[in-house]
Amino acid sequence: MPLTDFVHPRPQELTGLVAYQEGSVVSREVLRTPSGSLTVFAFAAGQGLSEHTAPFDATVLVLDGLARITVGGAAHQVKAGELLVMPAGIPHALEAPERFKMLLIMLRG
Repeated sequence: MPLTDFVHPRPQELTGLVAYQEGSVVSREVLRTPSGSLTVFAFAAGQGLSEHTAPFDATVLVLDGLARITVGGAAHQVKAGELLVMPAGIPHALEAPERFKMLLIMLRG
C-alpha cells in the first residue's frame, strides 16, 4: 500500500493485506516513515519469531486468532482485539499456538 493511501486517507482493511500460508510467516509493510513503521503479519500455526530485542518500543495489535508473546521472560496470551507493548531493549519472542494476524507498530524515539 503506497504512502499516498494515508496522505489521502481512506479506510484500510488490515486483515486482508496478508494471507495465511501453511508453515510460513508472511508480512507486508503498510507504512514507513522516519519516526516508525506499520507492518501486518500472518503467522501459520506453529510458527513464530525467536527471542530478540529492538532499540525502540514495539506494539503488537492482534487482528485475528491468538498469539503467545513472551516479554522479559513473562508469557502472555494475546487474542484478537488486544495489544501488548514490548519495551525497547527487553527481549521478546512470538509464537503461534494457532494461526494469527497482527499489526506491528514500531515507534522510534
